Formats: sequence, structure tokens, C-alpha cells
Amino acid sequence: MKQIYASILLSLAISPFAAGRTASPVRVACIGNSITYGYGLKDRDREAYPVVLQGLLGNRYNVQNFGKSGATLLANGHRPYVKQEEYKQALDFRPDIAVIHLGVNDTDPRNWPNYRDEFVPNYRDLIDTLRSRNPKVRILIARTTPIGVEHPRFESGTRDWQKQIQQAIEQVARGANVELIDFHSPLYSFPHYFPDAIHPTAEGAKILAKTTYEAITGDFGGLQLPSVYSSGMVLQRGRPLVVEGIANAGEEITLRFRDWKGKTKASSLGRWSLTLPTQTAGGPYAFEVRGSKKQIKLDSVYVGEVWLCSGQSNMAFTLNQSTDKEHRPIQEDSQLRIYNMQPAHETSATAWPVSFLDSLNRLQYFRPSTWEGVTSQKNNISAIAYHFGREIRDSLKIPVGIIINAIGGSPTEAWIDRNTLEARLPAILRHWRSNDFIMPWVRERATQNVQSQDTPLTRHPYAPTYLYDVGIRPLEGLAIRGVLWYQGESNAHNMEAHERLFPLLIESWRTTFASPLPFYYVQLSSMNRPSWSHFRNSQRRLARPKEGIEMDELILDLIDYGVEEDYDVDDEEGEITIYGSPTSFGEIQKHLEENDFEITAAEFTYIPNDLKDVTEEERETIDKMVEKLEDFEDVQNVYTNMKPAGDIASE
Repeated sequence: MKQIYASILLSLAISPFAAGRTASPVRVACIGNSITYGYGLKDRDREAYPVVLQGLLGNRYNVQNFGKSGATLLANGHRPYVKQEEYKQALDFRPDIAVIHLGVNDTDPRNWPNYRDEFVPNYRDLIDTLRSRNPKVRILIARTTPIGVEHPRFESGTRDWQKQIQQAIEQVARGANVELIDFHSPLYSFPHYFPDAIHPTAEGAKILAKTTYEAITGDFGGLQLPSVYSSGMVLQRGRPLVVEGIANAGEEITLRFRDWKGKTKASSLGRWSLTLPTQTAGGPYAFEVRGSKKQIKLDSVYVGEVWLCSGQSNMAFTLNQSTDKEHRPIQEDSQLRIYNMQPAHETSATAWPVSFLDSLNRLQYFRPSTWEGVTSQKNNISAIAYHFGREIRDSLKIPVGIIINAIGGSPTEAWIDRNTLEARLPAILRHWRSNDFIMPWVRERATQNVQSQDTPLTRHPYAPTYLYDVGIRPLEGLAIRGVLWYQGESNAHNMEAHERLFPLLIESWRTTFASPLPFYYVQLSSMNRPSWSHFRNSQRRLARPKEGIEMDELILDLIDYGVEEDYDVDDEEGEITIYGSPTSFGEIQKHLEENDFEITAAEFTYIPNDLKDVTEEERETIDKMVEKLEDFEDVQNVYTNMKPAGDIASE
């Protein structure tokens, strides 16, 4: 009996150890279509995103790939996922975590046009079925990966239907109480990772795996600020300042600046945002952000005016390149701060090394930069940007920050965001090195630069959208006063295309900076080159884009919003006044802004239209009252419902 008792004690002693050693890993089911499956990859058993995810998560997780090529979310689609063997296998797996990426194939004209109303209910059914197998399952649904302009049905429906599907997926996430992750944004700037416009390369699959890893673990690499934030920077005065960054999910963030302190928590997707109240000019100040494990402290931060100077070689031309001694001297000034975004390689007539081309493909074109004060040793900065900043400093006597990101030879289309071009001029994005929208010189120079690794997937700074992605998107959310732009040579061959592109650039940047930015641009110099005289004249016209407008056509466009047929034209001020219903003000404003009309002023006025007869005595009394009202500074116009004197006389 004693031996048996001892045996039992031994068994009890070791059982907790054994249980810990054999604990089941967390089951992760990757549910999706060919993108999840790994279609098109050279080695899907190693490169498909679920396989890469397994490597990131480690042995504590068991990741399984349940992707089915061609599968639709729609149950009435051409290949419903819920009717596939992979679906049954996913249910039998009883996942603890399910990552769902469906919807790309639903853009097929056989699917979305006919069954769009069933998408949300079908998605809810899929979620409910997973929960029935494991009530504690954690479900993450993904916004769909990008579809490129080279897709044969891009303009005939795919572009627009995918946007509608993204909205439906977001609706499902809200209604079904599941987590929404983004498979679209992280890949949107990498069209070269989609050789067939749909399926990502191994590099693209790595991004999907990283995105999923971050969402599952909440590990986003800890506290981070945008790259433009550094010691010595200048913040824009006179407006609330939105400061955004990254941190691990749920991490508490504290921001201190001057006498202000703000707190927030990072979202489940690792994003945080705090809004500094409006600041007055001054400095230097300390700027401090704290997370749970990391602190970022910026020294010598100023508040003043911030301008962006951009374009091509005219703007990039540096002080030390000038032969004009009058314009070369630099006045040392610690409160004229420069953030000089310099390219790792100039676009000169050379073949770039393969190592640099690899960096280009990863959108690593500009060298790391910091804010610096102007000194006599810092003469490799844009001459125009320096003198522009100098003039502002001399006039306002406050700190001034100048951001410079000009690239020699760059065309306008390289500086416009992808979404804008996909919506407004998608043809310019297709096969750009053989595209007649693109100036021949631009295409030739790009081909020369990339000849060491010349493939259809190789990127170049002159490619449409590239410079926006590397030079403008990193500045998104930063408050700036305005833009100074000097560019045009690389679009002078086709002024008709430029007349479409340049307003799109302005629109794109104003959207990015969430502000109706003042946008100053320089007309090309007068040179004896073919087409330049016409292009210069085009630039002049673009400064007043609505000269010679057919007002009758505009009124006809606005008549549904209650705009009256009569309008006033002030040639001296260059303004046109239209009249409409106050209830339609928002719609009128939206229509005018979408068609690039500048609204200089707007007011609500009650104008009576039910006119009344009055006696001469009454008229005299009312006229005196109107005169007294008009004497008040705050009163702009006074209207009465008296019939005009002439009307009474005629009766």
C-alpha cells in the first residue's frame, strides 16, 4: 500500500510539468482566395503569407492556409468559398483565430452587379458559422488587397466595385463586432509587387504577413513619430496641430509641449493621435512623447511658418552651384530651419547600381534627414528655397521652416497620388515607359538609370505617383502654410496633358495636407525650345483656370441646386457672383470645388420677393431707416419688400 501511495504522489507531482510541455498552440486559420493560397509565387510552400506568418508568430501558434483560388465571398458568386473543400477544412480546424481575406473575386461582373445586396449577409453567415464551431474564436477580416490599373476590367467596373466592397467589409466589421485589418493601404504604394495586377509577389506576401502579425500580437514596434519630426523642427503657428504616430496596441501615450499636456491610447491597429492647441510663434521649446517603454524627446523645436518647396531641377539648384556671387552669401540664422530631403542618387545620365535599384523598389529614395539651421557651411540647399525663406524671415521676424524635396527632371505625374490618377487619368499609369502621356526624354532617362536591372517591376523616381509616395506621403498630416512649386520642363511636350495633371497635383496635395493650401508656382523661363512658348502661355492660363467660362453652362449645371439664372460679373476684381438657395449651399460649394472654382466669399442673405405697395410717406420713412441701418459697420446689405418707385408710377 505504501508503494502504491508513493507512486500516486509521483504521478501528481509531474503532471503539471507534462501539461505545460504539451500545451496546444493557438490555432490560426487563414481563410481566403488565391492571394491567401499563394498563387503565382515561385515557392508558395515557403512564400505564401500564412507560411511567413507562421515564422513570425513562432511555435506558440499553428497557422494553416485555407486559401482557395478564385473563391468569392458571395454565396451566389461564380465560386463560393462556402462550397469549397477548404471551407470545410477550416471549420474542422476549429480555429482560435480566423483571418479572412475575401472580396477580390467578387469584383467580377458575374458577381457584384447581380448579388451586391447579399455580400454583407453572406459575410455575417460565414462569421456566425465560425463562431458556432468555436464561440471564443477571434475573427479578423481584411480590407482587400489592391487591384492594379493593368487589370482588363479596371475601368469597366473593377475599380469602382472594389471601393464598394471595401465599404461593405467595413460595415461587416462594425455590425459583427470583429476586428478590421487593412490589406490594402500597406500595399497600395507598391504596384510593382503585383505583376498581374492582382497577385502579390513574395515581397508583397511579406507585407501581408507582417500586417497580420501586428494585428494578432499588437506588436507594432513600439513608440514612433513620423520621420519629419526631429530636433530643431518648426511647427506651423496659428492652427491646431495634429500629431500622429505609431505604438503598440493599447499603449498609453503622453505628449508634452510648452505648458500643454495630452494623453491618449494607441488603437488596436497601433495608431495614435493628439491635437496640440493653436500655438503662437516662438521657441526653442522641448517636445516630448512618452510611451510605456520608450521616450522620444525633441530639443529646440520652434513655432512659426512652414513652407514646402518642391519641383524639379530649377528648385533643386543649390546655392553652391550658383555663379552669381550676389546670391551666394548665406546669412547664418538658427531660426531659419531647413529640412532638406536629398535623393540617394541624382537622375543624371548614368546606370544606377543594382543595390540602389533594390532600395528604389522598397520606396527608399531619399536619404534620412533632420532639421538644421542655416549656416555658411550648409550651401548645398536650394537657392530659391533659401531666398524664399530669407524673405519670410525678414518680413515676419519669426521662425521659418522650409521643407525641400525637389528632384531634377521630375514630371508632374510623379508627384500625384495613385488614388487621384486611378480615378481621373488611369491611362497614364499603364506601362509608363512606353506611354505617350510621358515625355520621351523622361522615359529615356529612366531606362538609362535602371539598365542594370531593367524589368517591368523596376521602379524609378519619374514613374507616376513615385515621388508622391516617397516625398509627400511621409509629410501627410504635417501642418504647413503653403507650397512653392517650380517645375514644367518635363511636361512641356504635352501641355494638354499638363493642363489636366497640374490641377490634379494641387488637389492631391491639398487633400493630403487636409488644407486649402496657397499654391504658388513659377512660370518657366523664356527659352528657344519647341513648344515652350505654348507651354508658358498654358501656365499663365492655369493661374486663372476659369477665364472665358461659359456662364450659361455653369448655371445650367447648378440649376438643380436652386441657382438663379441671373449673375453679376466684376471684371476689375475678376469675380463672378451667383445667387442660389441657402438650403443648397453645401451642394453648390461641393460642385464648384470639384470643378476647380475658387470661392472667394459666401454669405446668406434673405432677399424678399413678395413686393408691397407703399405710400410716398411710408417710403420716405423706410428709406431713412435703411440709411441708418447701413451706417452700422457690421451691416453689409439691407433689403426691403417695397415695390420700386418706378413700378408704382407705372401702375
